[in-house]
Amino acid sequence: MSSTRDLRVVALGDSFVAGVGDPDCRGWFGRLVAAVGRRGIPTTAYNLGIRRDTSSDVLARWERETGARRAPGGDERLVLSFGVNDGVEKDGRCRVEPDVTVANLTRLLAGAGAAGLPAFVVGPPPIADAAVNRRVRDLTARFHGVCDAAGVPFADVFDALSADEVWTTGVRDGDGAHPGADGYDRLARLAMPAWLSWIGAAR
Repeated sequence: MSSTRDLRVVALGDSFVAGVGDPDCRGWFGRLVAAVGRRGIPTTAYNLGIRRDTSSDVLARWERETGARRAPGGDERLVLSFGVNDGVEKDGRCRVEPDVTVANLTRLLAGAGAAGLPAFVVGPPPIADAAVNRRVRDLTARFHGVCDAAGVPFADVFDALSADEVWTTGVRDGDGAHPGADGYDRLARLAMPAWLSWIGAAR
């Protein structure tokens, strides 16, 4: 891999993107970026995860925030991850209805394609709330279809993390949503093969 490659990756999403709960402050995105760096690819990473953000919040800010970080001649990429906050109930209904969440992802991927930003989507993880998890599982299935139609890689982490004692214990013993460092390591491992292939760093 050429040492002159200028890889710039912007990650947009929620608290899981931000790595809330990880005492190392890396989360899964920091672990994915570190794996690229260890393969000798100079990388500038922008973690723009915001707590409580829904897909609608990400859609509202993505153009402004990616635009401020773009540079001519760079190998620029966009990572998206959201969905849990959409499925949380507020005043008796989801903060964002599932059809709207799916439409938001579709619009984001179309916009990224038009802007010349290759995209990578990491699916939402499970939390310690059965009702939210049912919605997130359904969203995950629909995200698959959206990403397939757009030709965008999708890392599905929901079922594997649901069955992973490290993740579920970390979430339960934490705040009911976010794991510790070990949990984020498990999520990063699930996304890693597709991530490295997408970056062009698989080996």
